[in-house]
Amino acid sequence: MTRTRNQPNGKRDENTVKLFAAFGSSFDFDRRLFSADVRVSLVYCDALFHAGVLTRLESERIKNGLQTILKRADFYADYFDEPTATDVHSFVEIRLVQLIGEAGAKLNIGRSSQDQTATALRLWLREEVVEISEKTRDLQAALIDAGERHKAAVLPTYANSQKSQPILWAHWCLAYLEMFARDRERLDEVWRRVNILPLGAGTAFEIDREEIARALGFEGLAANSLDAASDADFAVETLGAFSLLLIHLSRLAEDLILYNSAEFDFISFGESSIENSNFVSSKKDSEVLELIRGKAGRIFGHQAALFSMLKSLPLGVHKDLQEGAAAVFDSVDTVKLCLQIGSVIVANLGVNEKKTLAAVNDYLDTAELTDYLLQRNFSLEIAGNLAGEIVSYAAEQKKKLPELSLKEFQKFSANIGADVFEALSLEQILASKNQIGGTAPERVFEALDQARESLERESGIAK
Repeated sequence: MTRTRNQPNGKRDENTVKLFAAFGSSFDFDRRLFSADVRVSLVYCDALFHAGVLTRLESERIKNGLQTILKRADFYADYFDEPTATDVHSFVEIRLVQLIGEAGAKLNIGRSSQDQTATALRLWLREEVVEISEKTRDLQAALIDAGERHKAAVLPTYANSQKSQPILWAHWCLAYLEMFARDRERLDEVWRRVNILPLGAGTAFEIDREEIARALGFEGLAANSLDAASDADFAVETLGAFSLLLIHLSRLAEDLILYNSAEFDFISFGESSIENSNFVSSKKDSEVLELIRGKAGRIFGHQAALFSMLKSLPLGVHKDLQEGAAAVFDSVDTVKLCLQIGSVIVANLGVNEKKTLAAVNDYLDTAELTDYLLQRNFSLEIAGNLAGEIVSYAAEQKKKLPELSLKEFQKFSANIGADVFEALSLEQILASKNQIGGTAPERVFEALDQARESLERESGIAK
């Protein structure tokens, strides 16, 4: 028996049409660009009027319609449920035509959906980058507060996972403040490249692109229409800045998790931290910090996806870029939440100063003794070997270096004087690191004050 194949007839059934439409739709995630899309449309409407494309009456009707759409979106909870739209730009167009008639469709003269969406995305993203920088500043302020709460606290550093030289707790806080300062510098650089206007580069109408840029607060114009239509570099760079920011947040989370563990017991999380905040009340602080570590990988994944998408994307308008926007949206949400959580935890943690001091006093290190011997005119090789021998001897005697007697020190060299005990005291070890950037109390307290003044000055400028 011979089977007859069904021949394609060029038509698709209703379910297939719906499937393809749903697959190509971005409205579920790009609807957050609604306000930005309307703001761009308002300015573009003026540009079309000044170019003679729209009459004054048409221009006023369109702008009034756009303002009404904005208000209704705030008033009606289900405003975005109907009508069915493929993206935010088509949604605004449909709503506008419903409101004022076919005159609303004239708003799209001289611009493509890609132009409009790319402009709205940049407008939205530049404001999110500013907010993320501000939240990073909040975390910096929390670190300064944490350092000032425990100015006298000391803790050991770690070299190759072994206890090493002591530092002030505030010095540790300032180390992370420096990381986040670099993150904010990167965000500033990214902001400048995000803040470029793509709209109107390829139009045949005499619109004033420079005036559009001024009205929307863009600092520059895309110089090539083909590049403007397919550019996603700004998104990759933004996610790159986010990735480094999350690396630093993840490192902070890891330190806090370890320091809070029973093995360390260096810090405790305050009662007013996660439990009494508006955040994830069902999670302990350490578990939430683990989530920050995990979410860092999520941002890396989004950046890798953008790189993979762009590496083989030809010039022109392509639907692939739609997926890049989804990665940007999720990254922004993730970074903001991680910064908020981190700030709450740091703002409420306390240091177990007795425990950290005991940990500092419980290590044998050759570095300080080597420095002392070098100051007594030993050569570097001899000082290093001699310090190693003395440290090994102290370990065999189950003593700390300062617990050795002068006679025991002088077994190894008669040139070791009584001043060795002062050199090995915690106070002197800290005070000796007195270079700019060192952990001497004088330097650390100066750095805390300067950091506080810098943030306060910045806040004053922002106001």
